[in-house]
Amino acid sequence: MPDHHAPRYPYPELTDLPDDIRERILAVQEKAGFVPNIFLMMARRPAEFRAFFAYHDALMEKDVGLTKAEREMIVVATSSANDCLYCVIAHGAILRIRAKNPRVSDQVAVDYPKAEIAPRQKVMLDFALKVAREPASLADADYATLHDHGFSDEDIWDIGSIAGFFALSNRLAHFTAMPPNDEFYLMGRLPKT
Repeated sequence: MPDHHAPRYPYPELTDLPDDIRERILAVQEKAGFVPNIFLMMARRPAEFRAFFAYHDALMEKDVGLTKAEREMIVVATSSANDCLYCVIAHGAILRIRAKNPRVSDQVAVDYPKAEIAPRQKVMLDFALKVAREPASLADADYATLHDHGFSDEDIWDIGSIAGFFALSNRLAHFTAMPPNDEFYLMGRLPKT
């Protein structure tokens, strides 16, 4: 029987990694207090690591358009639709912190229409889920609904791109059997004192 806590592919040793990748991982460890497993898994393939995190950062670290919490909502909702434990747990932790709401990520992952989020955000997630589940059915009305709720064409691009990028991430997590770090489970659940 396989060990459900061990990934299918072993993580590389930090000492064996190219300098830029090792430095990025150590910076993440310094900030978070641990190294998220996605960094270690992607480090197995340096060129893919660089491309993956460049696109991740371009989508997720913007300070214009969607808020960072909204970006994380998209990740959590679409990752839940894709049954991706790693991304739901990891990005659920980030969502709790960015939204300053310990309940929101669980709600978005399980039943976002009933979540403590704005109607505008529910429409955003409707679109993201359509991109994740049935992209061929997108129609002009889907875009019009987003425009009616104040989303620009660039915002809509971001919603669709985040859903698409994390479809890739979800599949990487699945086929590598990458487990969520234990640290993610508690992050953002209790206020800092």
